Amino acid sequence: MLSTLLAIAWEPGIRGIVSVLAMVVVLIGGSYLVVGTNLGARLGFLIILSALFGWMTLMGAVWWTYGIGLKGPEPSWKPADPTTIIRDAELLTSAGILDGPIAEGSVPAQKAEAASAKLQEEGWRLLSESDPQRGQAIASSDAILQIEAEEFAAGDYLSVAVFDRGGERYPKINDALDFVAFFHKPRYALVEVVPVVPQRTEPGRAPARAVADETQEHRYVYMVRDLGAKRQPAIFITFGSGLIFAILCWLLHRRDLALRENLAEDNTLVKA
Repeated sequence: MLSTLLAIAWEPGIRGIVSVLAMVVVLIGGSYLVVGTNLGARLGFLIILSALFGWMTLMGAVWWTYGIGLKGPEPSWKPADPTTIIRDAELLTSAGILDGPIAEGSVPAQKAEAASAKLQEEGWRLLSESDPQRGQAIASSDAILQIEAEEFAAGDYLSVAVFDRGGERYPKINDALDFVAFFHKPRYALVEVVPVVPQRTEPGRAPARAVADETQEHRYVYMVRDLGAKRQPAIFITFGSGLIFAILCWLLHRRDLALRENLAEDNTLVKA
């Protein structure tokens, strides 16, 4: 019957519950059975419970250090407020992304080039195509353009540039001594996209290479970095288990002191 019960693999919830129950019965229950028969039911329960929460404290500390185990939300890019999609390079100033106006151009491509130069002058960093952060920002902007805003369909535009600014950590002495830099400044990303020229597809032939339509305005997807809470569950487990472990150790210590006092009184009575 046990083998039949453990063979239930089609429902992850049932399998997880069975695994946890088996662990509690075999690991905790078996250890309590051994310790309880030697030290008594109450003292054995305190010792086993202390060992359990001590182990959970160490486990939570390891999860916290390496970012493994039970995790919270991962860092991700989110739409920035109050404007997320800027449909004209000249609107970057009114959206608060640029401090000053860009050089006016007669065609959208010229305005985009002027905006790129102005962004880099004001501290925006142009990410190279080999930078993995560029791919993450483009993937997040695709979700905003295609799913949330429904601005474009897949394949109707090209991501031509990604700009990054902010995210500095503090306080720190230098780049090598930053282990106390727990605070961050907001980090922003700006993904520049351009519509492509519609092309006719022919059956049996590979699709033609996408060509940017320079007669249309370049769009800009403005995003802010959400640092997430990846280690938050591990922090709660570590501090919560550590607190319970300290209380149980104090109870064991208090029991030892009471036992010493009782034994001393018994010896005094025997000698009297």
